Amino acid sequence: MMLINIQLDGGNYHAWRRGMKRVLLSKNKHKFVDRSILVPQFGSSLHKFWERCNLMVISWIMKTVNTQIAQSIVYIENARELWKDLRERFSKGYHFRISYLLQELHSIRQGERDVTKFFTKLKTLWEELKSLRPIRIAFARLNVVVL
Repeated sequence: MMLINIQLDGGNYHAWRRGMKRVLLSKNKHKFVDRSILVPQFGSSLHKFWERCNLMVISWIMKTVNTQIAQSIVYIENARELWKDLRERFSKGYHFRISYLLQELHSIRQGERDVTKFFTKLKTLWEELKSLRPIRIAFARLNVVVL
């Protein structure tokens, strides 16, 4: 079963996270990584159901990371902790990625590309930048932030 067409290799964390979030939301399992489901008490009737879903989410995540990353997370047994570990490890390049995207946008040229390929590349850069840095318009007097 192919969950997403992106395999996490470290440099593509933000795109991978968006894809995995969509998968988890569509399968009604995102709550296992977003802290909204608490682990039921061991021995309770809900614990075995939680454990089964937790392991399912872990296996889905494991299928979408490269071998080296998979080896480093193989012993994490809680989907929430696994999600948190990957976020802490790979979201650090956030500001560097924004800088890179801005640099790419400023230097992009159509060159030999046809209009469709050029526009697709430009739109891809815009969309990724937008996902990493939502536009915020702050009204100082009103103390309002518009996203």
